[in-house]
Amino acid sequence: MTIEAPVRKRGGRPRMEVPSPIDVHVGSRVKQRRVVLGMSQDKLAKELGLTFQQVQKYERGTNRIGASRLHDMSRILTVPVAFFFEEMNNQAGFGEPGQEGYIANPLDKRETLELVRAYYRIADPTVRKRIFDMVKAIGNSSPTTGTVAAAANEEAG
Repeated sequence: MTIEAPVRKRGGRPRMEVPSPIDVHVGSRVKQRRVVLGMSQDKLAKELGLTFQQVQKYERGTNRIGASRLHDMSRILTVPVAFFFEEMNNQAGFGEPGQEGYIANPLDKRETLELVRAYYRIADPTVRKRIFDMVKAIGNSSPTTGTVAAAANEEAG
């Protein structure tokens, strides 16, 4: 009896059907930082010497980011390499959409990132503080207050 190895067309590791949750998380952190900086996928791709499609694949977790590429991204996005792994162990329901217990991270949403970017463009610190206090007050008066999970579940539901 012989055991056959999986067929590989181009070498490397066999293709996985579902991206690794770690690759998805790292990719989402790349996207999060890129959007906060107001950088397009095309601009990041040019800085890395890639196509924007490759950056899309990295951000979705479809393609794994190698160590040297991650280092280059950290330099371009002006964050330490550890930034891409932050909050990974703290995410409730870390896993794939559709799995029981999965909770979408509102910090990964474009709306959240654009809000943060707009907030920090407010030059007057007094105005910025007032807006911060107002948003907190409105959020605390909502019936589903208190957690990021509540916000994610509210949007999903």
